[in-house]
Amino acid sequence: MTVCAYCGRENDAGAQFCMDCGKPMGTSTSVKAAAAGAAVPGTRVVAPPVVAPTRPEALTCHFCGSRASGLLPFCPHCGRRLTAPGSGPSCARCGSPVAAGTKFCPTCGAPLVGPAPPPRLPAAGGEPRPGATIVLVLLDDSGASVQRFERRTPDTTIGRQDGDIRFPDDVFLSPLHAKISWEQGELVVRDLGSRNGTWVFLESAHRLADGDLLLIGSQVIRFRRLGYPGPHPPDADATRRMGSLIPSADIASLTQLRSDGSARDVIQLSPGRDVAIGREQGDWLFPYDPSMSARHATIRSEDADFVVVDSNSRNGVALAARGDITLRHNSRVLVGDKLLRIEMPA
Repeated sequence: MTVCAYCGRENDAGAQFCMDCGKPMGTSTSVKAAAAGAAVPGTRVVAPPVVAPTRPEALTCHFCGSRASGLLPFCPHCGRRLTAPGSGPSCARCGSPVAAGTKFCPTCGAPLVGPAPPPRLPAAGGEPRPGATIVLVLLDDSGASVQRFERRTPDTTIGRQDGDIRFPDDVFLSPLHAKISWEQGELVVRDLGSRNGTWVFLESAHRLADGDLLLIGSQVIRFRRLGYPGPHPPDADATRRMGSLIPSADIASLTQLRSDGSARDVIQLSPGRDVAIGREQGDWLFPYDPSMSARHATIRSEDADFVVVDSNSRNGVALAARGDITLRHNSRVLVGDKLLRIEMPA
């Protein structure tokens, strides 16, 4: 067993992140009596019973639907972690099984308790029927319809080489990129481990969660939580340190990512301070991005949370899919450089 040095929560031995506060687990603060092999005085050590080996049950990857041997920890098709059927909830980022009520994944540290997904709005005329025909409309740069794909099956895969819908000329599209399917009466989209991600354009304000990726213009921007800074003890000689005192509490950040995933520019976020992003107007400017509007989006502070709001931009703001994202009638999904609009029946 391992004890978190930040919050004191007991975690399973080998956990890399605390399941309660999400902080990295340090080996110097861990308590590993059983793992160290040290016997506790007065405790009888009982050998585990011998169990005849059984053949592991074949598993189905809940990311891409492929079948795989129960001996494999990861899906051989999409590379995501496999979990046994009925094993309980799992992390949307890495697929590791987690205990019910856990706040952070002990394997990758991703937050597990986040804002509920926005409810699906019915199309005009009533609720769509699960499994009914949907249409994926390919749009050009001006938003005009180029091609229509009518789908009558429960799920549709999209890729450059594989899938039900293929775009072999799109170099930004992975061989098997994304899946759109009916899940529990809702139409959802899921990324299948693609290199460039699957993006859903926001139709309303979105409350940011740690690790969210935003597409603003052609810029990929990552939101990260920093936590509240604690008080600093005074130096032994009572000398005051130099440095900026305003803003006094940066609790999150936005990082511009290059195409190789490395960080470029960073802007800090603090409570009570809104940050406007644009090509010509705002607090964070990208004058070299022609696909960004003059004033494109605002990161609005709401107490300790931050909300991204589209400022009536021409190209909108998109969110990278992590797990399932619910789609509505007229939702727009970006895969590679192909923009698709969803048409759902009444």
